[in-house]
Amino acid sequence: MNALKRLLVGKPLKSAENDEQKLTRFAALALLSSDALSSIAYGTEQIVVVLITLSAAAIWYSLPIAAFVIILLISLTLSYRQIIHAYPHGGGAYVVSSENLGEKPGLIAGGSLLIDYMLTVAVSVSAGAEAITSAIPALYGHQVAISVIIVLLIMMMNLRGLRESATFLMVPVYTFIAVISLLIVIGLFKIVTGAAPLHATALPGTMVPGISIALLLRAFSSGSSSLTGVEAISNAVPFFKKPRAKNAAATLTLMAAILGFFFVGITFINYWYGIVPEKEVTVLSQVGQAVFGHGILFYVLQFATALILAVAANTGFSAFPILAYNLAKDKFMPHLYQDRGDRLGYSNGIITLAAGSIVLLFIFQGSTERLIPLYSIGVFIPFALSQTGMVIKWRKDGKGWLQKSIANIIGAFISYAIIAILFAYRLDDIWPFFIIMPILLFIFYKIHDHYKKVAEQLRLEEDVKLHTYEGNTVIVLVGNVTRVNIGALNYARSIGDYVVAMHVSLDEDVKKEKEIEAEFKEKFPDVRFSVVHSSYRSIENPVIRYVDIVSKKARQHNYTTTVIIPQFVPKRRWQNILHNQTSLRLRFRLSWREHIIVSTYSYHLKK
Repeated sequence: MNALKRLLVGKPLKSAENDEQKLTRFAALALLSSDALSSIAYGTEQIVVVLITLSAAAIWYSLPIAAFVIILLISLTLSYRQIIHAYPHGGGAYVVSSENLGEKPGLIAGGSLLIDYMLTVAVSVSAGAEAITSAIPALYGHQVAISVIIVLLIMMMNLRGLRESATFLMVPVYTFIAVISLLIVIGLFKIVTGAAPLHATALPGTMVPGISIALLLRAFSSGSSSLTGVEAISNAVPFFKKPRAKNAAATLTLMAAILGFFFVGITFINYWYGIVPEKEVTVLSQVGQAVFGHGILFYVLQFATALILAVAANTGFSAFPILAYNLAKDKFMPHLYQDRGDRLGYSNGIITLAAGSIVLLFIFQGSTERLIPLYSIGVFIPFALSQTGMVIKWRKDGKGWLQKSIANIIGAFISYAIIAILFAYRLDDIWPFFIIMPILLFIFYKIHDHYKKVAEQLRLEEDVKLHTYEGNTVIVLVGNVTRVNIGALNYARSIGDYVVAMHVSLDEDVKKEKEIEAEFKEKFPDVRFSVVHSSYRSIENPVIRYVDIVSKKARQHNYTTTVIIPQFVPKRRWQNILHNQTSLRLRFRLSWREHIIVSTYSYHLKK
């Protein structure tokens, strides 16, 4: 198992090598922007899919909707740049909300992001699977299996560490940036030169019968899913090389500029060419076919899109573990999420995210359309809370707070508006979120309460007095007379004032019981041999009852009670499966008994 782990994960890194694992802007853009950049593969499509429910002529409304999405993107980018400089230790919306709005809003932001990062992975890989099946129709119907395989591969990549993940992601991310840039440039060139005449389903300004504010708001909320992932860089500031805040802010600005250019470009070309969504073929695929034809560039686009969508899940794998670390540090999640793995990453967070995402893929059967509304509510709640928190922060800081807050106020207003739109028009899709969040908050508070009680009970008081025991009663659990049991009894006599060899006898083994008793008395005449009978073939229950009785008597005489469980250890680890695990079960059961010290005597076999 250790050799397999080394093969998959790599050799352990020293703690002193942590700084060497930090990221440059170039590497960080690949690692942390894949989610945001990949969303253009389905962002325009989500707008058009909503509009087309009325008529193809309504597609022209995607242009003003895209303009509002860009306004929100600019506002969020300016706001998260402020967050990066104000909170350079990372934590993003969770830390901002906790510090400025209070514990509960902070937990709502943190819990929403935990859910959102699982949805990020699920949406990204399911969209990647759809892109793969668009290019290879023979694979259609196997999206869930493809998605699960992608999740497991990305999990293994992240377990290998930050730098290796970033190096691997540079190829798909920068290939995607290059091919989409080429797609937009060629598409606009054809439009400008007249090589691509207008084929739009309707001209801007055309009144489409049946159009409503409700439909436009639904389309806007769906298109805003393109902005998910913008907050990831503010969560992961500690991943950057020094000066961390400056590098993180610059990377965020570059990512936002690329994302805005891509989103506007794809939306405009889609409108100009009059592309209407089709089943089993993505809108981006149709745009690529219209601009590139069926040549090599079209297949490069399909391949690059499938790759970026697949690896976009990596943004979740980068951000989820550090968010879980911050929650664990504040004692709202188990402390195991603070542990670094062999490659200096937060391995437990990485594995948890992969498991949760796979569960979501099976629940929603890899449907991007069903996942995106949940995805949106999960990210816009933290957006809204973090913007509100920053407004309060600037207000507390005093002079000039209004100028600093403009981007935050705009971002908060639009984010709250999108939440209201989702609540009003997509409640049928997002209702699971409002069940999961209260459960998650309950879990957070139960964990926090447990850690608080543990600290109270372990803390030393000033007037604490050390208790001195008069002696030690040692119970050795014995079966046959073997080298293991003899070694355990010899050890027991070295630490105990009163030693008992306890044997559990099954009713059908009366003859064997007499033979064992005689042999023990011959070997250890000074040790009391006690037999407990079991009528139900159980060893654990009689042992527990006997130990409870002895412990009670020992405490009356101010004695401690130690239980020694002898066991032999096979030479090969796999050989453990050939033997029953009685000692393991006994240790587990006894560990829950109060006033009992449980010890294991191990005898190692040589053959």
